[in-house]
Amino acid sequence: MKKSIFTFIVCLLFTVAQGQSVDKIDEIAVQVIEHATFAITWNGKTILFDPSVEKGKLHNVQSPDLILITDIHGDHFNIATLENLDLSKATLIVPQAVADQLPEKFRRNIHVLKNGEETDLTGIKIEAVPMYNLPAAEESFHTKGRGNGYVLTLGTKRVYISGDTEDIPEMRTLKDIYLAFVCMNLPYTMTINQAADAVLSFKPKIVYPYHYRGQNGKSDISTFKQLVNSKDKSIRVLIRDWYLSK
Repeated sequence: MKKSIFTFIVCLLFTVAQGQSVDKIDEIAVQVIEHATFAITWNGKTILFDPSVEKGKLHNVQSPDLILITDIHGDHFNIATLENLDLSKATLIVPQAVADQLPEKFRRNIHVLKNGEETDLTGIKIEAVPMYNLPAAEESFHTKGRGNGYVLTLGTKRVYISGDTEDIPEMRTLKDIYLAFVCMNLPYTMTINQAADAVLSFKPKIVYPYHYRGQNGKSDISTFKQLVNSKDKSIRVLIRDWYLSK
């Protein structure tokens, strides 16, 4: 059988407590937790993103090697959640605004990144990329330069985490993204139409709509999938329920 240029296999491995699922995407395991919180396991390393949920929703997460926090808002940065984690081997990667609010006990092993900076930790390249609202103004929910989106290089795969952003030029011009996590909720980030347009611009191989609960409920992520795939069927949109208990 002739092989396609892009071979994709997503295998649902198992369901864990609180209804959370773990997806095996090639050598990357993705554990959906809630809203902006999720974990990736790769090459024996566990990376936890924006831990901001109650303790019981994290007890199936391996002790993290890396914790990436995008912004200062409570659905991304929660000191009580950090206190409930085993941080004995963890490095926290944060923007300066988060570092400024961390209690002293968490500052022993942090790495501050600004937009445009990068580092290599535990064999993982981490790039901090912009995330902000348009127009970029001081009264915006997310001002330019305060928070970070991230691009991680896991072996040969580039993974993009949008954080709270609109469809900014810096997202539209991303290159060679294999796996993306893209937010969509009003009034804080963007509409499903904006998110779809952005995804169609930078063309990740696989995309999770996440962070999709806003002031008036949840965004219609099924329609987001339709908007993307009506124009590009090659982009795999993975629909997961990030709010099983809500």
